[in-house]
Amino acid sequence: MGLTLYYHPLASFCHKVLIPLYENGTPFERVIVDFGDPRSAAAFRAVWPIAKMPVLVDSGRGATVAESTVVIDYLDSFHAGPVRFTPADPDLAWRVRFWDRFFDQYVHEPMQRIVGDALRPADKRDGFGVEQARAQIRKSYAYFESRMTEREWIAGHAFTLADCSAAPALFYANVVEPIGPDHPAVRAYFGRLMEWPSVARTYREAEPFFGYFPLDPKPGLPAA
Repeated sequence: MGLTLYYHPLASFCHKVLIPLYENGTPFERVIVDFGDPRSAAAFRAVWPIAKMPVLVDSGRGATVAESTVVIDYLDSFHAGPVRFTPADPDLAWRVRFWDRFFDQYVHEPMQRIVGDALRPADKRDGFGVEQARAQIRKSYAYFESRMTEREWIAGHAFTLADCSAAPALFYANVVEPIGPDHPAVRAYFGRLMEWPSVARTYREAEPFFGYFPLDPKPGLPAA
């Protein structure tokens, strides 16, 4: 009786949940969802009819938990480890939650719009929408740059939910809209993030799937 994660190794919101699982060494079983396989897709829809990953099933508590932030909150509450991802201090907590929302909505979501557009037939693509998404990512980089001077992690000196959210958002956004030299604090933070053990493990495991990314250049791991 334990935890089962339904996920895909290339899926960015799944990375957001893998990172805290690895950070705390939380035991779990994994089920890779392959929407190209009708049996795999049907089995996942039987668990979660909305069919969006990731989903965590806790058989011991009879809980099916969807949405990446909610999954991390659930782990904090019912499968806590050494790291608490949303601080108990309410003033720190709201700041962490703000940055979680910031990265999901203003970096992750526009990045996915760009990638999703590349999967459309050529005559259905939305060049104007893609440029709007790129502009949103650039605006987000600029705001983040203004807040990251002299900080190790987003909320200060502790690795939190905010950093779990930033990792997949920045990893793929840096492919579609590279973080330029005019954002040195963001670049330095991204470098620290990619070297963090739980993050590095997540992307080492994803590396065999990078060839399926629909845009060029393909994602890659930083040089050792």
